[in-house]
Amino acid sequence: MDFTKLFSLEGRVAVVTGGSRGIGEMIAEGFIAAGCARVYITARKVSVVEETAARLGERCIAIAGDISNLAGIEQLAADLATREGKIDILVNNAGVAWGANFEDFPEVGWDKVMDLNVKTPFFLTQKLHGLLMAAADRGQPAKVINIASVDGMRLNPWETYSYQASKAAVIQLTRRMAARLIRDNIVVSCICPGAFPSEMNKAAAKNPEGSAKGIPSKRIGTIEDMAGGAIFLASRAGDYVVGTPLPIDGGIVNGWIPDNAIDPSGH
Repeated sequence: MDFTKLFSLEGRVAVVTGGSRGIGEMIAEGFIAAGCARVYITARKVSVVEETAARLGERCIAIAGDISNLAGIEQLAADLATREGKIDILVNNAGVAWGANFEDFPEVGWDKVMDLNVKTPFFLTQKLHGLLMAAADRGQPAKVINIASVDGMRLNPWETYSYQASKAAVIQLTRRMAARLIRDNIVVSCICPGAFPSEMNKAAAKNPEGSAKGIPSKRIGTIEDMAGGAIFLASRAGDYVVGTPLPIDGGIVNGWIPDNAIDPSGH
């Protein structure tokens, strides 16, 4: 075994939606460091996505567009098809949240969240299926990594009804897509981030010490944590991880016992 190649992404082409900031930017930067030939990042705002691409270097390419609807998804797929003959890695990261009291939660708070968080990963993967298949073989499968959340695995304290439902849906969607696409040598998996500093998680960005109090590891996530998990799944190291949700959360979901928990044994 050549360990130097186990986590290498040398020469591969990746697409990271919502890659201009937060978790998407962390993953894009990690892919570039791991050797990707080109990493395409998408976002709605032209200036923001171009600024991020410039910061990450010449191997990062910006594509602006709104992929919350099918027309935008098809436009992105068409743009990529004019630039690349294959795509090795697709990261479905673009997402949105909505919070409101139960009594006042609006329909638009469901439609907007479910469209971008659940429908977009499915339809973008569908429209890029041909480019993914062009890159895929049994020796080196193509990869699709959906970004869900620990909020799809356990409750959070906030009234973000559609967001939590959407992220649980992404986890199940990952399993269903994985079962089908493995036949085409496309491995689908899922990352469930915990607290990382981002535009969506303003609490972790603005008050990392306060956010860390409820995390067993006693810190919020870093770029190394997120990039490391994404590189694992995207590289040869993750080829046998099919349909699995991977929490990257410092212990929030699994094995978390409150400090004041009472041991039934009396100890």
